[in-house]
Amino acid sequence: MANAQSRSVLETLAARQWQEYQRRTPGTYFAEARDSLTLDEAYAVQMEVARLRRAAGDAVVGYKVGCIGSGVVEQFGMSGPIHARLFRSEIRNSGETLQYNAYTNLAIEGEMAVRIGTNGGIEAAFPVIELHHFVFRGPRKTLAELVANNGINAGAVISNRHTALTLEDWTAARTLSVAVNGVTIDAGALWAMRGGAAEAIEWLRDDLGRFGASLKPGDLVLAGTPLGLNPVKPGDHVMVLIDDRKYVECRIS
Repeated sequence: MANAQSRSVLETLAARQWQEYQRRTPGTYFAEARDSLTLDEAYAVQMEVARLRRAAGDAVVGYKVGCIGSGVVEQFGMSGPIHARLFRSEIRNSGETLQYNAYTNLAIEGEMAVRIGTNGGIEAAFPVIELHHFVFRGPRKTLAELVANNGINAGAVISNRHTALTLEDWTAARTLSVAVNGVTIDAGALWAMRGGAAEAIEWLRDDLGRFGASLKPGDLVLAGTPLGLNPVKPGDHVMVLIDDRKYVECRIS
């Protein structure tokens, strides 16, 4: 994208991205025939959209590490990792009913999340349901489109009953699974990276540092999942389990 080096061009694109996100028609830029963004330009767009969202009264409450698990890498035909931002307005409580038409092609992942402590380390770890606007508009999927669309993240469902659990509580855990309407549709290990949560946080800290950002105490981090991305529909009941015990759930209407 020859003229995307200009900050004003990226700011204009970010304003468009934010407007389209609010209209639930995200990322139409990528359906148009033009030069693609570089990955750094895509991150610049992501950061500018985050600034616009904060100006509108929202807040960044953490990050996701994405596109690393074998399930998603196979689905998307590309491999990260990438990072994206989580917003306060899109965090939901376990047991809530989500309105399908509030999303664009709603899809979910079962995933482990961590909370950053006051010392900068991991103070808690617990399963979540990550929500997505499952839309790619380019002729082929690219990391730049994924990043500029904030990792296609649409929030997360969290159980406040389990947010005090620590990494040590999961030492013996073996299987993270997703069930829809009582049927297991996906299952695998808890962590996508070989080094688990610690490796994910180390990578994220380094990657944020490239852009002058950093993790803060209290930040929520979705640490990546080896499971795939699964579309859901009205009437579905979604649960995430560890070793067959339910930890977080939501319904779609």
